[in-house]
Amino acid sequence: MIGLARGLGGALLFALPMQMTMEMWELGFTMDRWRLLLLLLATLPLLFGLARRIGFEETFSWREGIRDAVIAYGIGIVSSAVLLSLFGLITSDIAREDLVGKIALQAVPASIGALLGRSQLGSGPDEEDEDEQQETEGTGYGTELFMMAVGALFLNLNTAPTEEMILISYLMTPWHALVTILLSIAVMHGFVYAVSFKGGHELSQDVPSWHALIRFTLPGYVIALLISLYCLWTFGRLDDVGAMTNLMAVVVLGLPGAIGAAAARLIL
Repeated sequence: MIGLARGLGGALLFALPMQMTMEMWELGFTMDRWRLLLLLLATLPLLFGLARRIGFEETFSWREGIRDAVIAYGIGIVSSAVLLSLFGLITSDIAREDLVGKIALQAVPASIGALLGRSQLGSGPDEEDEDEQQETEGTGYGTELFMMAVGALFLNLNTAPTEEMILISYLMTPWHALVTILLSIAVMHGFVYAVSFKGGHELSQDVPSWHALIRFTLPGYVIALLISLYCLWTFGRLDDVGAMTNLMAVVVLGLPGAIGAAAARLIL
């Protein structure tokens, strides 16, 4: 029950900004239904991976991971429906397609937030020992990349639906884009290795400084760009727009995506 309460708290903490954003309300009605379905289907394995890593409690089998993923989805659906009703966005005369679209879209970030609640909203003594054991054992390379993808997706969901992404891409020049790319990589690398955040990584003296940049930071930034491209396509921000503008929009969204990917390595 404590885990479920943390899940609800995480859903509110991480998804509330999107649940109070007009673009997300409109997308629930106007978004292409096949793209919405693809987003929902892609969220399921993502939630399963998160559940195996930081579920509501320690999981020992894939069945328990699926259980936690389904519970997180349920928390996301219920919390989104309640809050959207509270805001007057769900009424008795609303069309069924509009109702389903709004709740389904908002349930994606809310369900991710539900699983993040355990790692971010405190843990008991037993769970602290478990977390320390995980830190001691370390994580595999694939897990590190997966966590960065989760972080990039979550933060991109906050910004990709907004029209400002396209506006900024129109205002930027190629030089702005180049500086944005370099800044994204520098901030992403600094988050994990340079500024001593909690959960950060330290390089041993016998490891060259470029090793982490080549092995983690640059692949992580590529992942952030791919997630940015997918989010913009999902929300229709790339439709009927020139190739250069689309490229600029991906670079712009790649900045928060890179920060989210770096932060995920710290908090997950």
